[in-house]
Amino acid sequence: MPYLGPAFLVSVGYMDPGNWATDIEGGARFGYTLLWVLLLSNAMAILLQALSAKLGIVTGKSLPENCRDRFRPWLNYSLWVAAEGSALATDLAEFLGAALGFHILFGIPLFQAALLTGVVVFALLALERFGYRAVEYAIISLVAVIGFAYLYELLLAKPALGGIARGLVTPDISDGRLYLAIGMLGATVMPHNIYLHSALVQARRPLLASRRHIRSQVADCVVALNLAFFVNAAILIMSAATFFERGVVVTSIEQAHETLAPLLGGYSAVAFAIALLASGLSSSTTATLAGQVILQGFLHVRMSLFLRRLITMIPALVVIYLEVDSLKILVLSQVCLSFGLPFAIIPLIWLTKNGALMGSFANRRRTTALAAVVAAIILLLNGLLVYQALGGEL
Repeated sequence: MPYLGPAFLVSVGYMDPGNWATDIEGGARFGYTLLWVLLLSNAMAILLQALSAKLGIVTGKSLPENCRDRFRPWLNYSLWVAAEGSALATDLAEFLGAALGFHILFGIPLFQAALLTGVVVFALLALERFGYRAVEYAIISLVAVIGFAYLYELLLAKPALGGIARGLVTPDISDGRLYLAIGMLGATVMPHNIYLHSALVQARRPLLASRRHIRSQVADCVVALNLAFFVNAAILIMSAATFFERGVVVTSIEQAHETLAPLLGGYSAVAFAIALLASGLSSSTTATLAGQVILQGFLHVRMSLFLRRLITMIPALVVIYLEVDSLKILVLSQVCLSFGLPFAIIPLIWLTKNGALMGSFANRRRTTALAAVVAAIILLLNGLLVYQALGGEL
């Protein structure tokens, strides 16, 4: 029990507003047919987060710090640029989602809701002064709110169990599903989470790494990320059962909220808004922590969490002020994250298989092979997306 916690903090990124956007659109447009993407992504996420935790435990350093120590400066700076791009895309999605939550729940104009989001996130970040445990308890409480809200939504939606079973085991990327599938992959396996996890485990690192400690962190990953999978699946299933099966076209998160009330009842819309707000606030907080890990690790530059949060608020405030379609921006941000994944995954695999660095804790061959397959799948899906964007047909 003392070792549990880091993966729960990381799991917030696996059920953030970017996930909501892709899951809601995927369920509304294609029913249950993209559930297999969530299942595959979750399996990938457990493997990668476990490797990240192991790297942090064995070396006593985060993934970015290990990259700075082991790679040439030009490669280190290139990885930093890719990591910052992913962090900015994450920040945009999560900050925008929290602002939408305040806007939907209290009727506050969206720009003012974004400013209020900034204030609340600053308050959550202030808990870091009392240690990561304080942040963990706050975040886990918000995650519990999300879980209970969607359990309630599912009970009301009464989904088709046969459709759910088929969707979990039948891969399908035809008829426009590929773009959303990659968005869901980017929203589930997130680069900033891989960087963050290797730093979070430092607070619980013993003087000497042990296999027992590593196994405890793997168990932490399995429990926390499977809970995140059930939340993501619940969002997509609710969207499929409520919108797709009734032929309702959903083009924004606000519309999804408005449509729920007449279809499932007023309390369902309130539960939806509360869960969205909890998701946005919690994930925006952990994204800022991840940004700090990235900057300090790659460049050895320490910036105040509050200053970083203030700077990374600007793109989201600009998008909100210009009244850009929030759902499209959220989905696009998740596709950008998917393109940033190889820059985090490949160094992670290379470092954790390095016997000189990891000693007896280096990856076994089958673990490295499995991780390489994960990287190959992500690169393949990204290549297919580029091919499709250039006019190719699948």
